[in-house]
Amino acid sequence: MTPIISIIMGSTSDMPVMEKACKWLNDNAIPFEVNALSAHRTPEAVETFARNAKQKGIKVIIAAAGMSAALPGVIAASTPLPVIGVPIKGMLDGLDAMLSIIQMPPGIPVATVGVNAAQNAAILATQMIALTDEAIAAKIDAWKAVLGHKIEQANEKLKAVKYEYKCN
Repeated sequence: MTPIISIIMGSTSDMPVMEKACKWLNDNAIPFEVNALSAHRTPEAVETFARNAKQKGIKVIIAAAGMSAALPGVIAASTPLPVIGVPIKGMLDGLDAMLSIIQMPPGIPVATVGVNAAQNAAILATQMIALTDEAIAAKIDAWKAVLGHKIEQANEKLKAVKYEYKCN
């Protein structure tokens, strides 16, 4: 299948975080690809990727930002596609990467999820695609229904717990 989501990392050291996005996309049968491209070490490759992603069939790009915190912004500057940045926890608990992603100049938007929140990036990317793809929208609806069912089950279990509260 042709990938419709591309996951880009500055290096493979980001994979332990980004594998959560890969797993979610794989579990939901959303075609994706994964590549390592560095905004600092391979800037020409990053720009070529970003300029050609749409023609390859990519609809949304998820870019990790750890030590290469510039990656989501560099990609967003070179493509018309939506870019989702995932700050990777590193220095300053990922706050430095998060600020680097969200402080883009006007005209270079990058959606940003929480630090190490690669799964949320995969879900957001899928929701974006679901706006124009009914089959993927149905997958999102089914997944959200499962989440709701899990909470309902948890509440049923909680009803069986007896609490004793004593007031002095």
